[in-house]
Amino acid sequence: MIDFSKAIEELNSYKGSEKKKTLIYNNKKYLVKFPDPIREKNKNISYINNAFSEYIGSNIFKIAGFKVQNTILGTYNYNGKEKIVCACEDFTDGNHILYEFENLVLSANPDKKIDTELSDIMEVIEEIKNLTQINLIIVDDIKENFWNMFIIDSLIGNTDRHNGNWGLLVNTRSNQAKFSPIYDCGSCLNPMLEDNEIENISEVELKNLAINCYSCIKENGKKINYMAYIKSTKNVECNNAINNVYKKINIDAINNFIDEISSITIVRKEFYKKIIGYRYEILKSVYNKLNNI
Repeated sequence: MIDFSKAIEELNSYKGSEKKKTLIYNNKKYLVKFPDPIREKNKNISYINNAFSEYIGSNIFKIAGFKVQNTILGTYNYNGKEKIVCACEDFTDGNHILYEFENLVLSANPDKKIDTELSDIMEVIEEIKNLTQINLIIVDDIKENFWNMFIIDSLIGNTDRHNGNWGLLVNTRSNQAKFSPIYDCGSCLNPMLEDNEIENISEVELKNLAINCYSCIKENGKKINYMAYIKSTKNVECNNAINNVYKKINIDAINNFIDEISSITIVRKEFYKKIIGYRYEILKSVYNKLNNI
Protein backbone atom coordinates (compact mmCIF):
# COMPACT_ATOMS: atom_id res chain seq x y z
CA MET A 1 0.00 0.00 0.00
CA ILE A 2 1.01 3.60 -0.51
CA ASP A 3 2.73 5.34 2.40
CA PHE A 4 1.16 8.79 2.60
CA SER A 5 3.48 9.90 5.42
CA LYS A 6 5.78 11.69 2.98
CA ALA A 7 3.01 13.44 1.05
CA ILE A 8 2.80 17.23 1.18
CA GLU A 9 0.38 18.40 3.86
CA GLU A 10 -1.91 21.43 3.56
CA LEU A 11 -4.17 23.09 6.10
CA ASN A 12 -7.30 20.99 6.39
CA SER A 13 -10.47 22.60 5.04
CA TYR A 14 -12.79 19.60 5.04
CA LYS A 15 -15.76 19.22 7.36
CA GLY A 16 -16.80 16.17 9.36
CA SER A 17 -16.24 14.65 12.78
CA GLU A 18 -13.57 12.12 11.94
CA LYS A 19 -9.82 12.70 12.07
CA LYS A 20 -8.46 13.72 8.68
CA LYS A 21 -5.62 15.44 6.85
CA THR A 22 -5.38 17.28 3.54
CA LEU A 23 -2.48 15.85 1.54
CA ILE A 24 -1.04 16.37 -1.93
CA TYR A 25 0.03 13.12 -3.58
CA ASN A 26 1.21 12.92 -7.20
CA ASN A 27 0.03 16.51 -7.70
CA LYS A 28 -3.51 15.63 -6.65
CA LYS A 29 -5.34 16.77 -3.54
CA TYR A 30 -6.70 14.15 -1.15
CA LEU A 31 -8.80 14.12 1.97
CA VAL A 32 -7.09 11.37 4.00
CA LYS A 33 -9.33 9.76 6.61
CA PHE A 34 -7.79 8.29 9.76
CA PRO A 35 -9.08 5.87 12.38
CA ASP A 36 -11.28 7.86 14.74
CA PRO A 37 -9.64 7.87 18.21
CA ILE A 38 -12.98 8.59 19.88
CA ARG A 39 -14.41 5.40 18.47
CA GLU A 40 -11.35 3.44 19.54
CA LYS A 41 -12.36 3.78 23.20
CA ASN A 42 -12.89 0.38 24.85
CA LYS A 43 -11.74 -1.35 21.66
CA ASN A 44 -8.91 -3.87 21.61
CA ILE A 45 -7.57 -2.73 18.24
CA SER A 46 -7.41 0.53 16.34
CA TYR A 47 -10.64 1.45 14.59
CA ILE A 48 -9.32 0.96 11.07
CA ASN A 49 -12.36 -0.52 9.41
CA ASN A 50 -13.84 2.80 8.30
CA ALA A 51 -10.97 2.99 5.78
CA PHE A 52 -12.00 -0.38 4.35
CA SER A 53 -15.66 0.68 4.31
CA GLU A 54 -14.85 3.90 2.49
CA TYR A 55 -12.69 2.15 -0.07
CA ILE A 56 -14.98 -0.82 -0.76
CA GLY A 57 -18.20 1.19 -0.69
CA SER A 58 -16.85 3.70 -3.18
CA ASN A 59 -15.61 0.99 -5.50
CA ILE A 60 -18.89 -0.92 -5.42
CA PHE A 61 -20.54 2.26 -6.70
CA LYS A 62 -17.85 2.42 -9.39
CA ILE A 63 -18.37 -1.24 -10.38
CA ALA A 64 -22.08 -0.43 -10.81
CA GLY A 65 -21.21 2.36 -13.25
CA PHE A 66 -21.60 5.40 -11.00
CA LYS A 67 -19.37 8.46 -11.13
CA VAL A 68 -17.53 8.24 -7.84
CA GLN A 69 -14.72 9.83 -5.89
CA ASN A 70 -11.43 7.99 -6.43
CA THR A 71 -10.17 6.33 -3.25
CA ILE A 72 -6.84 4.75 -2.30
CA LEU A 73 -6.04 2.51 0.66
CA GLY A 74 -2.73 3.41 2.24
CA THR A 75 -0.77 3.84 5.44
CA TYR A 76 0.36 6.82 7.49
CA ASN A 77 2.88 6.85 10.30
CA TYR A 78 1.41 8.99 13.05
CA ASN A 79 2.94 9.39 16.51
CA GLY A 80 5.13 6.36 15.88
CA LYS A 81 2.25 4.11 14.85
CA GLU A 82 1.35 2.95 11.36
CA LYS A 83 -2.33 3.46 10.63
CA ILE A 84 -4.39 2.30 7.67
CA VAL A 85 -6.02 5.27 5.99
CA CYS A 86 -8.26 5.93 3.01
CA ALA A 87 -7.24 8.77 0.71
CA CYS A 88 -10.20 10.34 -1.08
CA GLU A 89 -9.34 12.39 -4.15
CA ASP A 90 -10.82 15.89 -4.25
CA PHE A 91 -13.00 16.14 -7.38
CA THR A 92 -13.45 19.92 -7.05
CA ASP A 93 -11.15 22.53 -8.58
CA GLY A 94 -11.17 26.16 -9.67
CA ASN A 95 -13.87 25.41 -12.24
CA HIS A 96 -16.00 22.95 -10.27
CA ILE A 97 -17.65 23.63 -6.90
CA LEU A 98 -19.52 21.09 -4.79
CA TYR A 99 -22.82 22.30 -3.36
CA GLU A 100 -23.99 19.78 -0.79
CA PHE A 101 -27.72 19.23 -0.52
CA GLU A 102 -27.96 20.89 2.89
CA ASN A 103 -26.69 24.12 1.29
CA LEU A 104 -28.96 23.76 -1.73
CA VAL A 105 -31.91 23.68 0.67
CA LEU A 106 -31.11 27.27 1.70
CA SER A 107 -30.91 28.39 -1.93
CA ALA A 108 -34.26 26.79 -2.69
CA ASN A 109 -36.00 28.18 0.39
CA PRO A 110 -34.08 30.20 3.02
CA ASP A 111 -36.95 29.76 5.49
CA LYS A 112 -36.84 25.99 5.23
CA LYS A 113 -34.68 23.89 7.54
CA ILE A 114 -34.96 20.17 6.95
CA ASP A 115 -33.62 17.04 8.55
CA THR A 116 -33.59 13.83 6.50
CA GLU A 117 -37.35 13.36 6.14
CA LEU A 118 -37.90 11.82 2.70
CA SER A 119 -40.88 14.01 1.79
CA ASP A 120 -38.87 17.15 2.59
CA ILE A 121 -35.96 15.97 0.46
CA MET A 122 -38.25 15.26 -2.50
CA GLU A 123 -39.93 18.67 -2.09
CA VAL A 124 -36.62 20.52 -2.04
CA ILE A 125 -35.41 18.64 -5.13
CA GLU A 126 -38.47 19.94 -6.99
CA GLU A 127 -37.82 23.47 -5.70
CA ILE A 128 -34.18 23.31 -6.86
CA LYS A 129 -35.30 22.26 -10.34
CA ASN A 130 -37.53 25.32 -10.56
CA LEU A 131 -35.07 27.94 -9.31
CA THR A 132 -35.37 31.07 -11.43
CA GLN A 133 -33.45 33.61 -9.35
CA ILE A 134 -30.07 32.10 -10.19
CA ASN A 135 -28.72 31.10 -13.57
CA LEU A 136 -28.19 27.42 -12.77
CA ILE A 137 -28.49 24.88 -15.58
CA ILE A 138 -29.28 21.48 -14.10
CA VAL A 139 -28.34 18.83 -16.64
CA ASP A 140 -29.03 15.74 -14.51
CA ASP A 141 -32.25 14.31 -13.13
CA ILE A 142 -31.54 14.89 -9.43
CA LYS A 143 -34.37 12.71 -8.19
CA GLU A 144 -33.43 9.79 -10.42
CA ASN A 145 -29.81 10.01 -9.32
CA PHE A 146 -30.87 10.20 -5.68
CA TRP A 147 -32.85 6.98 -5.93
CA ASN A 148 -30.13 5.22 -7.91
CA MET A 149 -27.71 6.14 -5.11
CA PHE A 150 -30.24 4.86 -2.56
CA ILE A 151 -30.19 1.39 -4.14
CA ILE A 152 -26.42 0.96 -3.89
CA ASP A 153 -26.44 2.46 -0.40
CA SER A 154 -28.93 -0.28 0.48
CA LEU A 155 -26.58 -2.92 -0.96
CA ILE A 156 -23.57 -1.74 1.06
CA GLY A 157 -25.60 -0.84 4.14
CA ASN A 158 -24.72 2.86 4.29
CA THR A 159 -26.25 4.15 7.52
CA ASP A 160 -25.17 7.78 7.13
CA ARG A 161 -26.20 9.21 3.75
CA HIS A 162 -27.34 12.54 5.21
CA ASN A 163 -27.88 15.91 3.53
CA GLY A 164 -24.22 16.85 3.91
CA ASN A 165 -22.65 14.10 1.83
CA TRP A 166 -24.33 14.31 -1.54
CA GLY A 167 -25.19 17.19 -3.82
CA LEU A 168 -24.47 18.92 -7.11
CA LEU A 169 -21.17 19.66 -8.80
CA VAL A 170 -21.40 23.03 -10.54
CA ASN A 171 -19.19 24.14 -13.43
CA THR A 172 -18.43 27.79 -12.64
CA ARG A 173 -17.81 28.63 -16.29
CA SER A 174 -20.96 27.17 -17.82
CA ASN A 175 -23.12 27.20 -14.65
CA GLN A 176 -24.09 23.63 -15.49
CA ALA A 177 -24.91 21.50 -12.46
CA LYS A 178 -24.54 17.73 -12.41
CA PHE A 179 -25.18 15.21 -9.66
CA SER A 180 -21.86 15.04 -7.83
CA PRO A 181 -19.64 11.97 -7.84
CA ILE A 182 -20.53 9.64 -4.97
CA TYR A 183 -18.42 10.26 -1.87
CA ASP A 184 -18.30 9.60 1.88
CA CYS A 185 -19.13 5.88 2.17
CA GLY A 186 -17.23 5.26 5.42
CA SER A 187 -20.35 4.29 7.37
CA CYS A 188 -21.19 1.26 5.25
CA LEU A 189 -20.37 -2.41 5.88
CA ASN A 190 -20.51 -2.27 9.70
CA PRO A 191 -17.15 -0.57 10.33
CA MET A 192 -17.49 -0.82 14.11
CA LEU A 193 -17.36 -4.62 14.08
CA GLU A 194 -13.94 -6.10 14.84
CA ASP A 195 -12.72 -9.40 13.43
CA ASN A 196 -13.19 -11.28 16.69
CA GLU A 197 -16.81 -10.09 16.81
CA ILE A 198 -17.39 -11.14 13.20
CA GLU A 199 -16.05 -14.62 13.95
CA ASN A 200 -18.77 -15.07 16.59
CA ILE A 201 -21.66 -13.98 14.35
CA SER A 202 -23.92 -16.86 13.37
CA GLU A 203 -25.46 -17.13 9.90
CA VAL A 204 -28.84 -16.14 11.35
CA GLU A 205 -27.33 -13.07 13.03
CA LEU A 206 -25.49 -12.11 9.86
CA LYS A 207 -28.69 -12.38 7.84
CA ASN A 208 -30.46 -10.20 10.40
CA LEU A 209 -27.68 -7.61 10.13
CA ALA A 210 -28.15 -7.59 6.37
CA ILE A 211 -31.92 -7.20 6.53
CA ASN A 212 -32.21 -4.87 9.51
CA CYS A 213 -30.07 -2.05 8.18
CA TYR A 214 -31.44 1.47 8.34
CA SER A 215 -30.82 4.55 6.26
CA CYS A 216 -30.63 7.87 8.10
CA ILE A 217 -33.34 9.03 5.68
CA LYS A 218 -36.68 9.02 7.45
CA GLU A 219 -40.28 8.39 6.54
CA ASN A 220 -42.85 9.82 8.96
CA GLY A 221 -40.09 10.49 11.44
CA LYS A 222 -38.70 6.94 11.45
CA LYS A 223 -35.49 5.79 9.80
CA ILE A 224 -36.14 3.76 6.65
CA ASN A 225 -35.26 0.08 6.75
CA TYR A 226 -33.59 -0.30 3.36
CA MET A 227 -34.69 -3.82 2.54
CA ALA A 228 -38.23 -3.51 3.91
CA TYR A 229 -38.77 -0.28 1.98
CA ILE A 230 -37.46 -1.71 -1.29
CA LYS A 231 -39.44 -4.95 -0.88
CA SER A 232 -42.66 -2.98 -0.33
CA THR A 233 -42.46 -1.65 -3.95
CA LYS A 234 -44.68 1.22 -2.78
CA ASN A 235 -42.50 3.97 -4.25
CA VAL A 236 -42.54 4.17 -8.06
CA GLU A 237 -39.30 6.17 -8.19
CA CYS A 238 -37.54 3.61 -6.00
CA ASN A 239 -38.92 0.84 -8.22
CA ASN A 240 -37.57 2.63 -11.28
CA ALA A 241 -34.18 2.83 -9.60
CA ILE A 242 -34.23 -0.94 -9.02
CA ASN A 243 -34.80 -1.38 -12.74
CA ASN A 244 -32.04 1.13 -13.53
CA VAL A 245 -29.42 -0.21 -11.16
CA TYR A 246 -29.92 -3.93 -10.50
CA LYS A 247 -28.64 -5.15 -13.89
CA LYS A 248 -25.49 -3.04 -13.41
CA ILE A 249 -24.58 -4.77 -10.13
CA ASN A 250 -21.95 -7.37 -10.99
CA ILE A 251 -21.83 -9.45 -7.82
CA ASP A 252 -18.92 -11.57 -9.09
CA ALA A 253 -16.86 -8.46 -9.83
CA ILE A 254 -17.65 -7.13 -6.35
CA ASN A 255 -16.58 -10.39 -4.69
CA ASN A 256 -13.39 -10.55 -6.76
CA PHE A 257 -12.58 -6.94 -5.88
CA ILE A 258 -12.95 -7.70 -2.16
CA ASP A 259 -10.85 -10.86 -2.45
CA GLU A 260 -8.00 -8.93 -4.04
CA ILE A 261 -7.59 -6.45 -1.15
CA SER A 262 -4.48 -7.79 0.58
CA SER A 263 -4.77 -5.76 3.78
CA ILE A 264 -8.13 -7.24 4.83
CA THR A 265 -8.38 -10.50 6.74
CA ILE A 266 -10.15 -13.51 5.25
CA VAL A 267 -12.71 -13.34 8.07
CA ARG A 268 -13.65 -9.78 7.17
CA LYS A 269 -13.68 -10.48 3.42
CA GLU A 270 -16.13 -13.35 3.91
CA PHE A 271 -18.31 -11.17 6.12
CA TYR A 272 -18.42 -8.42 3.50
CA LYS A 273 -19.24 -10.82 0.68
CA LYS A 274 -21.97 -12.61 2.63
CA ILE A 275 -23.76 -9.51 3.89
CA ILE A 276 -23.66 -7.93 0.43
CA GLY A 277 -24.82 -11.24 -1.05
CA TYR A 278 -27.91 -11.40 1.18
CA ARG A 279 -28.92 -7.89 0.13
CA TYR A 280 -28.17 -8.59 -3.51
CA GLU A 281 -30.59 -11.54 -3.46
CA ILE A 282 -33.32 -9.29 -2.07
CA LEU A 283 -32.69 -6.72 -4.80
CA LYS A 284 -32.81 -9.55 -7.34
CA SER A 285 -36.16 -10.81 -6.02
CA VAL A 286 -37.67 -7.32 -6.16
CA TYR A 287 -36.34 -6.78 -9.68
CA ASN A 288 -37.89 -10.09 -10.76
CA LYS A 289 -41.19 -9.16 -9.11
CA LEU A 290 -41.29 -5.78 -10.85
CA ASN A 291 -40.58 -7.39 -14.20
CA ASN A 292 -42.79 -10.50 -13.75
CA ILE A 293 -39.81 -12.82 -14.07
